[in-house]
Amino acid sequence: MTDIRMIEAAAERLKGHARRTPLLSSPFLDEIAGRRVFVKAECLQHTGSFKFRGGWSAVSALDPKVRARGVIAFSSGNHAQGVAYAAQQHGVPSVIVMPSDAPQLKIDNTRALGAEVVLYDRATEDRDEIGARLAKERGLTLIKPFDEPQVIAGQGTTGLEIAEQAAEAGISSADVIVCCGGGGLTSGIALALEARAPGLRARPAEPAGFDDTARSLASGRIERNAALTGSICDAIITPQPGNLTFPIMQRLCGPGLVVSDDEALRAMALAFLRLKIVLEPGGAVALAAALFRSDRIEGDAVIAVASGGNVDPDQFCGALERFAR
Repeated sequence: MTDIRMIEAAAERLKGHARRTPLLSSPFLDEIAGRRVFVKAECLQHTGSFKFRGGWSAVSALDPKVRARGVIAFSSGNHAQGVAYAAQQHGVPSVIVMPSDAPQLKIDNTRALGAEVVLYDRATEDRDEIGARLAKERGLTLIKPFDEPQVIAGQGTTGLEIAEQAAEAGISSADVIVCCGGGGLTSGIALALEARAPGLRARPAEPAGFDDTARSLASGRIERNAALTGSICDAIITPQPGNLTFPIMQRLCGPGLVVSDDEALRAMALAFLRLKIVLEPGGAVALAAALFRSDRIEGDAVIAVASGGNVDPDQFCGALERFAR
């Protein structure tokens, strides 16, 4: 089970490899939200998302003989790139199982990082089954995208940085809103904040129609999404919270927040205009929640994690054309 010691150990292994991403702010965003808004720009992390942290943490923690045989992961794109890059840097092979409807940019980038990409239909095929079968056939180590202790520990290093940066900015009490799929980033940040900044509270943010974590936190049991496709926020569409991540979120997180796809697109445009960063829809839902769900947030400051920026150019240009006016 992931704990603060594992997160601290992951931070040591990530030293010299991961970027310490900035905590950004803009008075224009503050005005929209009615409070100070700080944005943890994980879109500037290696491979364009926080997933590099978990990928490196998991790959670097393997026994060298096991690691040499190679790794396998399943992902819509960001975990894929994080694991592929970590494997490449360690000089070991990687196989990535990706949905066929993932953004082409993510598929291309994953291949460019040296991974073998295996595509599947997320509506009719089971990625877990495909991953387990290939792992067994080829002797690969499966690195799950969120329900894996070392992955959670790597993502938790984001929370260590947030705790330090919040203290530097004089923030002692605030909600930390996190883009949430299976809950690896959310639970890792929650564990780090519990130990390093107990006045900060993690809260998951999700797209409408795929709010399994929000519903699970409300009901007290794991809830499953009725559909697996249908949102532009592909990076954070998962069937349900993880068996490892949900108990952590249930213990430590505040209520979930839900935003529309259009609000995510508007947040993308605002992030570009006011912060000069590029976000993908799934990486913008936390900022959207901070800006457009202000009535559900308390306090005079809020921190939003901008979790990824791997967006197709046409989609990004479309967001700017609609909302950057």
